[in-house]
Amino acid sequence: MKTYKETFEEQDGASFPGKTFANELLMPIFQDQRAHLFESMMRVHRAHTLMLQEQQIISKQDAEKILYAVDQVSIMDTKTIEYSAQYEDLFFLIESKISEIIGVEIAGKMHIAKSRNDMGETMYRMVIRDYLGEVMDEVKKLGRALLNQAEEHIDTIMPAHTHTQPAQPTTFGHYLVGIYDNLSRDYDRLTSAFAVVNQSPMGACAITTTGFNINRERVAELLHFDGIVENSYDAIATGDYLIDASQAIISLMTNMGRWIQELLRLASKEVGLLRVSDAYVQISSIMPQKRNPVSIEHCRALASSAVGEGMTVLQMIHNTPYADIVDTEDDLQPHLYNGFQKCLRVLRLMRAVVSTMSIDQERAFQQARENMITITELADVLARKYDIPFREAHHTASQIARKADSLKKELYEITIEEVNQWMDGIKVTQEDWEEIVCPKHFVARRKVTGGTNAMIVKDMIERRNSLW
Repeated sequence: MKTYKETFEEQDGASFPGKTFANELLMPIFQDQRAHLFESMMRVHRAHTLMLQEQQIISKQDAEKILYAVDQVSIMDTKTIEYSAQYEDLFFLIESKISEIIGVEIAGKMHIAKSRNDMGETMYRMVIRDYLGEVMDEVKKLGRALLNQAEEHIDTIMPAHTHTQPAQPTTFGHYLVGIYDNLSRDYDRLTSAFAVVNQSPMGACAITTTGFNINRERVAELLHFDGIVENSYDAIATGDYLIDASQAIISLMTNMGRWIQELLRLASKEVGLLRVSDAYVQISSIMPQKRNPVSIEHCRALASSAVGEGMTVLQMIHNTPYADIVDTEDDLQPHLYNGFQKCLRVLRLMRAVVSTMSIDQERAFQQARENMITITELADVLARKYDIPFREAHHTASQIARKADSLKKELYEITIEEVNQWMDGIKVTQEDWEEIVCPKHFVARRKVTGGTNAMIVKDMIERRNSLW
């Protein structure tokens, strides 16, 4: 009677690759490599072959044959390239395709002073830098959309919130410039990540370089890298380029997620300030009165999912050996690619939403008059014009707020006689009181750098428009 092991091996195989290994590991990895690495693999083969010829390591005739074969394989429909247990991965399958065209002997020469290790790291960096560049382009487009809306709403007064409570009047333009500035710092983080990623590991070979007289800088130039990862051990072992790329995604999507949630709040029926274009809302299947801003909701979910992909990258690298390891390779890379793809969807969707959204200016202004959010100005006026010590002025303003709240009155509903009576000896003029309760005056008075005054905001927008 056969043992359990014998029965299993009979079904799964006793030599490499076992069916389970092939189906659950090699085949999915092959499909990911085919989807993401095929083009970069061809580019690496071309660049390395040209360098070998220039360094006179291989003949011009052999180089031409190799490049011809690489070009022929490059135009293949990748969908027709299927996994086969005969080949461990895409690397060996492509080598076999090239060998079919020019023969094993000449095809083998293109692998002089080249390893799957340095080639793999190089391909990963090429794919990631392309994603980073694409994300950076979309960030710029979203930034321009934010500034365009900000310019339209320099004078659109609305309430600002702190601790989720109405705090002080601001303008929608001022608010959007703040979001833009947050976004621009994430652009800087993406730029920094790109600089780390865009360094070539080619020529590090397995981990110690080679005895052949190769030119690593030339390969970097041909592949449009900014330079090389000089130390060959570092070139193969490092994972910091993955960390930088994933942290840039995490930061961008976390920061965007916060104001995406804010836009959802502004678009709620209860708040009623923001109207999302009909192109980006869906009507309820049973409640026809509803305009559901699902485009923004999807962005919130996708942003969180992108953060999750980035965090997965960090977790997979954490506490791994400083060497060539699979943890940072085939199993990790798809998480980073997925994170970038979700990030791009969020950026494109939010650009569309931001470009076409509108704000109810009348309602926004009314909300800026409510909840006594101009009361700070009372303290400022008392200190500035009536020579009251600021701490005492602040205490007086607090008393007025409590008194108005107990009467369920807004500041603009209180007469000058009432307020002067409540302030116990301090008398403000009718003109001062009218300005104190007016959001327009509150906004206009804040002329310091970064403030809400229309000219200040206009200047901020103009300077930022010149950057992107």
